[in-house]
Amino acid sequence: MGSIQSKCLNLYKAYLDGTLGNIVMPEDAHPSFEGYSLSTKFAYFTLPMSLNYQRNSYKLWEAATKTFLDKDTNYVFDLLKVSEKNEDSIRDDLLRYRLALQSNKHINTWYRISEGFSSLAKDIPNFFKTYEDDVLKIREVIQKERKKSFPYLSGPKIFNYWLYIMERYCEVPLRNRDFIEIAPDTHVIQASIKLGVIQNTEKEMSREKISGIWREVLKGSGVSPIDMHSPLWFWGRSKFEYQV
Repeated sequence: MGSIQSKCLNLYKAYLDGTLGNIVMPEDAHPSFEGYSLSTKFAYFTLPMSLNYQRNSYKLWEAATKTFLDKDTNYVFDLLKVSEKNEDSIRDDLLRYRLALQSNKHINTWYRISEGFSSLAKDIPNFFKTYEDDVLKIREVIQKERKKSFPYLSGPKIFNYWLYIMERYCEVPLRNRDFIEIAPDTHVIQASIKLGVIQNTEKEMSREKISGIWREVLKGSGVSPIDMHSPLWFWGRSKFEYQV
């Protein structure tokens, strides 16, 4: 396991010093939030993630930016305004720039999550304050107690990555961040196989099991599981150009 951990740390270092290659995140294509409330910014980095299933992440966030920059559609990032409407009234505006691709499921997901945060804490910044920015408390609410209010966002892959995005782009000072698991999407799974963390025959195992294996691999390394997500994602996406 030591050799695998060394390769992981080499990859992590390459990501940090820029030698891994292109490391422009899909979420980096965000607009300026000058003049907007903190609540709007948090919603911008939360709601589109719930629609990120089997689609190009760069195109998703490009669509989010276009929706945000259009004064006729950017209200969809205001949880209160969304929760005061109904699904039919926001459908066309979510579909306009292809932020939503499915005219029923995606609209319902956006609406339910907006309602979920609104009913719990009015907005997302206040939600984090209510649960003391604590990863463990937030996980208990979103993945267990109120799971039905947060479709897809409560899933193991998106939930953990969402917390990472909240920390990175919204500067949420997360407590117990070491408990954020790695988010094993397609690129991460392929990278895991390449590194020998899992075998090709194990790629269909549950995301929770893969995350657990990664936690063991990184034990004692000083690197949190979620911090390996981006290096693995970019490495997998580049077809493993960088040699570890």
